Order: sequence, then C-alpha cells, then structure tokens
Amino acid sequence: MDRAERTKRRDAIMPLLKDPDPEVRQAASRALEALEAAESLEEVFDRLKRGDRATKVAAIYALGRIPDDRVLQILNYCAARPEEDIRCAAVSVLGELARPEALPTLVEKLDDPSTPVRALAIAALSRYRDRSLVSKLVPFLEANDGFLDAEAALTLGRIGDASLAEAITGLLSSPHDKTRAAAATALAQLP
Repeated sequence: MDRAERTKRRDAIMPLLKDPDPEVRQAASRALEALEAAESLEEVFDRLKRGDRATKVAAIYALGRIPDDRVLQILNYCAARPEEDIRCAAVSVLGELARPEALPTLVEKLDDPSTPVRALAIAALSRYRDRSLVSKLVPFLEANDGFLDAEAALTLGRIGDASLAEAITGLLSSPHDKTRAAAATALAQLP
C-alpha cells in the first residue's frame, strides 16, 4: 500500500480515537498501529513532531513496531513529556518492548504525578519479572484506590514472590472490585 492510501485510511480512522466507546477507541488504535507499522522510522518520527495529539499518540504506538534501536531514545523522551497521554503511550510501549534499557525509565515513572502513568509503569514492570522490583512495588499495595493497588498486586503476582501472599490476601477485602479481582488473580500466580 502506498503512502497516500495509508494516509487516507489513517485519516478516516483517526476520529475514532475520540469515540465515547472504549472498544472503538482500542480498535482504532490497533488499526492505526497496523497501518503505521509499515512506515519507516523517519515517517513516524515526522508525525510525532508535527502531528496533533491523537496523531502523536498513534505514532508512539507505531514506534513499538519498528525494529530500530533509536526507538528507545524517542520513547524515553516521550515518557518525559508534560502531556499525560503522550507519557501514557510511551510508558505502555516501553513496557511492551520490555528491553533492559527501558527499565530505568519505567522505574522512574513510578513517581510520576499522574496515576494512569504510574499504573501503566507498574503493569509494564511485570514483563521484567525482576525480584529486585518488589520493594518498589509493595508500597502501591496500600494505595486503596482500585487502580494502583490492583496493578501492583497483578505485577507482584507475575513476579512471583511467595512472601507477598499475606499482603496480597489483605486486598481481597478491598472496597474496590478491581482490586479484589486483581488480588485473587495474583494469589493464584504466586508460587
């Protein structure tokens, strides 16, 4: 497919990124990723620099499909941007890549002022299954927000530290449905 046709399709799908239905937004995001994966790093980087916010977010997801070491540098830069949606996308893609070079950025994002960015960083760290991360994640079990505590429980369950069974069991009585479900899942994953 040539660039003009990709652009035409991308422009047709782009408004769906703001659709009120989350499933439609996700489908649009995946469709844009598939279209953009065919492009070169330079084309994606150009859209990241010049596009509107939705275009930039889509470009960040496309970067995750480009096998080029320069992608990490761009994603690390995006993870430090002031825009929450840009940081969220960058952290999500860094987590999908799960490259050792991305670990410091993901750990740094545990202190981000944005709860969604912190939650995505916690989820991204689960792909590393690194027991040295446990001490950084355990404090999130006490968030009592139905968001960070749930992600921390799931990530700690995937890391697989059986000594956390008691702390995670305590989340089974959380007032938040998502936290209780995450705790149950995490307990089943622990050795």
